[in-house]
This record gives sequence, C-alpha cells and structure tokens, in this order.
Amino acid sequence: MTELAKRSGGLWRPSPGSVYPVLQQLQDEGLITAEDTEGGRKVFSITDAGAATVGENPGEYAEPWAMAGPGQRHRVMTLFQGMGALGQATQQVAQLGSDEQVERAREALDEARRRIYRILAEDESGVPTAGSDGADGSGGDVQTEPGDPE
Repeated sequence: MTELAKRSGGLWRPSPGSVYPVLQQLQDEGLITAEDTEGGRKVFSITDAGAATVGENPGEYAEPWAMAGPGQRHRVMTLFQGMGALGQATQQVAQLGSDEQVERAREALDEARRRIYRILAEDESGVPTAGSDGADGSGGDVQTEPGDPE
C-alpha cells in the first residue's frame, strides 16, 4: 500500500480494508498468486491468466491515478505542499506562541478556510457566483460545518 501511495505521488492511499478483499478476489479468480515471505509479508504476483486478462483489456486495468493525468497530480501536490507549510507554522505557534497569538492564529486559519471555500464559489473568471457575494444575506460566507457561526 505504501508502494501504491508512492507510485501515485500521494494521490491514492488505499486502506487495507479496500485492498485485501480485492487481492483475495483476484487470487480466487486465478489472476494473481500470493507467497508468504520470511518477514511475514505477502508478495503478490500476476499469473499468466492475469497477464492475458490485462492484455485483452488494457484500459480497464490502467493505473487508477493515471486517469487524473500529470496536471491533476501537480495540482494536488502543490496544494498539499502549501498545507504542509501552513501546518508547520501552526505547530510553531501552538508550541511557542502566547495565548493571544494562538487565538490570532486560530482566527487566521478560520479565515483561510472561508477564503478557500469562496474561491470555489467563484466562476472561472473569478467573479462570485449568485449567492456567494452576500446578496442572499449570507455576507458571502460559506457555512462548512453544521452550527458553524461563520
């Protein structure tokens, strides 16, 4: 599963609960085999029948993350890098900041969340769409959680 996350550039991180049932099904169908290793891990290999099935239906068995294309991968990675930097700064404030600085940082995080949702409320030209400019009485804020007063 770590290899899947690595190969997908972090776009696909399947859980064991979603991977192992699929592997068992493929094994039952004779498309893969499993071999136990000394470290207690299983190594799966494609059988001749599995290779033939993939060869006959290449589009159906493409890497799932390849469907998004390299542009999508770059977009996600760029946003995740920004989130990582923000997380590091937030951690520094939590560890070293005064109570007032922590509160100001929390307010800044709340504002950043609202601004990101506003970006989605804009059309392609950057112009707010109906209901996102405050004309509906919302003040342009997007409610993101039940009971969120923002």
